[in-house]
Amino acid sequence: MLSEIVNPLHVGIALGPLAVYLMLLGMVNLSSRPLVTNGARDAAALGVGVGGLMMVGPFELLLPEATAFHWGALVWLLLLAFYALGLTLVVLMLRPRLIVYNIPVERMRPLLANLVGELDQEARWAGECLVLPQLGVQLHVEASPTMRNVQLVAAGHRQSFEGWRRLETALARALRETPGVRNSVGFSLIFCGLFMIGLITILMVQDSETVAQSVHDILWLTKDN
Repeated sequence: MLSEIVNPLHVGIALGPLAVYLMLLGMVNLSSRPLVTNGARDAAALGVGVGGLMMVGPFELLLPEATAFHWGALVWLLLLAFYALGLTLVVLMLRPRLIVYNIPVERMRPLLANLVGELDQEARWAGECLVLPQLGVQLHVEASPTMRNVQLVAAGHRQSFEGWRRLETALARALRETPGVRNSVGFSLIFCGLFMIGLITILMVQDSETVAQSVHDILWLTKDN
């Protein structure tokens, strides 16, 4: 049995958040409307999705025994807080970025051209790069044909975050009336998420005693020592 090789609780912690992330991403890709989000939210969602893998991987392997003995189950809350702070720092250090799902670049380019003309009269294009002097925004357009999304990525470090917020708001408003293109990759993402959830459920049901013992070891770590 697979449950005799791996710890069901560890599998659930590692794959549970990732499964939810994949299913949500799949539903976004199957939507009939374009969706715009910024790089901070996108990176934060990914960080939460892989958080379980971090907890049962590096964090558990590098967990100081003395700290675990002293703090018990509270040490996991400290590790979660540490991970959240680290993820927040990474998100804040990222360059501004906007991601638009379910729209081909051929449709995005003229929509963006009309939009920036209203936001900044001095806007100018240079190939795939766009400069908005009045907004303090410089970006280049990156297309992902496989995922059918378009990314507006900051070009250079001198950017106005207020300008990016105005651009995101205006873009979201303009996309409300724009039909999207569903991405069939969404089915694969949802299937992977459902498969992970099914695997977690089967492992936990087959070996519920191991799950209970694992929970006990985590919550009552100081007593076991």
